[in-house]
Amino acid sequence: MSLAFLDLPIVLAPTAGAATVDLVAAVSEAGGFGILPCAYSAPDQILRDVAALRAATRRPIGVNLFVEQQPYERDHARIASSHAALRRYRDELGIPHPDVPAAPPEHYARQIEAVLEARPDVFTFTFGIPEADVLARFREAGIFTLGTATTVGEARALRDAGVDGIFAQGSEAGAHRGTFLAPVEESLVGTLALVPQVVDATGLPVIAAGGIGDGRGVAAALALGAVAAALGTSFLLARESAIAPAYRAALKSARAEHTMLTRVFSGRSARGIPNRATAEVRDPEDVAPYPFQNAMTRDVRNASAATGNAEFLSLWAGQAAALAREAPAAEIVASLVREARAALDAARPRIPG
Repeated sequence: MSLAFLDLPIVLAPTAGAATVDLVAAVSEAGGFGILPCAYSAPDQILRDVAALRAATRRPIGVNLFVEQQPYERDHARIASSHAALRRYRDELGIPHPDVPAAPPEHYARQIEAVLEARPDVFTFTFGIPEADVLARFREAGIFTLGTATTVGEARALRDAGVDGIFAQGSEAGAHRGTFLAPVEESLVGTLALVPQVVDATGLPVIAAGGIGDGRGVAAALALGAVAAALGTSFLLARESAIAPAYRAALKSARAEHTMLTRVFSGRSARGIPNRATAEVRDPEDVAPYPFQNAMTRDVRNASAATGNAEFLSLWAGQAAALAREAPAAEIVASLVREARAALDAARPRIPG
């Protein structure tokens, strides 16, 4: 099965904070498929960034959003507890502790309108399924839709909702878990097990994600029945990536050999490299629900990045982080393709007959 927007089976996963317009354009121009992360972007910023991306590449492009139910339900007790717990980090970083906790913007509906107006070739989403009328509008606009599943049950739900394709996100994946039907602890299926089951259960085009760190992983994803492999962590060290120097240093160190799931930075489970924040904030009552925790820790994370301190940064990374390479994005894409071909060629003689 082939997809019109895929020349090479290499997809740049929507890595917020790293995948700038420059990185998405570079991957796309190299023959891969780039996805612009817009979950944290205001609606007008989405329009500007998609316009800039269109100017930078004539290749097909994708846009990603987080599915959110609004208005948000506020757990005032946990928000207050988390706000108080963050004071020590603000004091250490020398930034003010606000009297009132920061609140997340409630603009998801306007983000959807902005994406529809921007008309990318592909709309990808995670954390759930948009309402039926929203998906219908994307179909009417001729925009290909890709949802994120971490279990076969979620994949079937996406199929039944009428999506055009599915990201099968294995438990090895860096950053946020896309889980939406069951608790994260019950939805940690590895990529090797998840992808073929989703392929068989849905009959839809499947893009494999999670723990794919080089061309060998790309070859494995294709052998499992995926039409492409999505890589995020593997592009974090790209020349065009916008991550902070302290983040880069952590990825290039032995620390990248170990990752963990944490809710400390955003309130949702996400995989990253451990640091002081993940070690010290252990009480569940000290972590506000998503997206409040994400809004409340933003100033801490920004200050940590600005001072070169990785201990209070969200160092999102998958389990194959140690395979990431420092190079221009185009070289990374070319290396992935060469390695995938070599892996497939090497595997053929090992199968008798």
